[in-house]
Amino acid sequence: MLSIVIPTYKREQVLIDTIQYLQPLRECLQQPTELLIIDQTERHQPETQTALTNWNQTGVIRWLRLSKPHLTRAMNKGLQESRGEIVLYLDDDIIPAKHLLQEHINAHMLYQEAWAVVGQVLQPGQMPEAAFRPKRNTSSLTRDLKFRFNSSHGAWIENAMGGNFSINRFRALEVGGFDMNFPPPVASRFETEFAKRLVRAGGKIRFAPLASIQHLAAGSGGTRSMGSHLTSASSRYGVGDCYFALRCGQGWELIWYLARKPFREVRTKFHLMHPWWIPPKFFGELKALYRALKLCQKPPALLHSPSTAKQS
Repeated sequence: MLSIVIPTYKREQVLIDTIQYLQPLRECLQQPTELLIIDQTERHQPETQTALTNWNQTGVIRWLRLSKPHLTRAMNKGLQESRGEIVLYLDDDIIPAKHLLQEHINAHMLYQEAWAVVGQVLQPGQMPEAAFRPKRNTSSLTRDLKFRFNSSHGAWIENAMGGNFSINRFRALEVGGFDMNFPPPVASRFETEFAKRLVRAGGKIRFAPLASIQHLAAGSGGTRSMGSHLTSASSRYGVGDCYFALRCGQGWELIWYLARKPFREVRTKFHLMHPWWIPPKFFGELKALYRALKLCQKPPALLHSPSTAKQS
């Protein structure tokens, strides 16, 4: 069985559309599938509520509700509740390629050493980039951080995109799932930290460009429910990146990564045109580093960790 898991938060028609896009793909597979909707929305619009209720009652989906939005906790809930050997995570605002599901299965069968398979992600306005061939960085912390997921070339990588990747369920549980210390609602770099931990445990990650999606990047809901990161002095947009670096880096590469980060975040075309937003954004990055340092004073909140057992 292939288990498809879609964590969702404050999405309405685009979520319904995504489920409908996936239905014919599921019907084309020879093996059974299940679709788990991990819903963190407090209250849906009536049309969405009716559709999800009907699909849940007829077995089209398994609709699991969480009381508070927390992305990595929702990811872990999907991992624990899934019945399939392969768990495919998808965003709730996508248009899948015709053979998305089959290509994920094919990649796991072809590359049996792969503990995870990451599919191609085309952001709004992007096309597949056939000319791009990834170059490996010697730094273990930054290796593949700039990998272009719209590439058309298959590769072994040490990164992932949470909106289109599949994992061997047993292996994912073996490494503890996703770290729930990544704070909601953004949880930036949580999938990269997971990828690095998977590789350190002896696994491999295959990028399979034929398993493709178009990411619609819906303007509301999801991680965009709290506004734009470009104009915010909040630490929520940067804390995940800092926490990832502190967990996965060491020595001078870690110091250099963290020292450059506040300047890197304000060195954008937007901030060049709107320089008055630079001070609040820079201040938010400093607060993010402080929060990440506090988070690292406790162990990672993994599925098999003592801290997680106390929470549950």
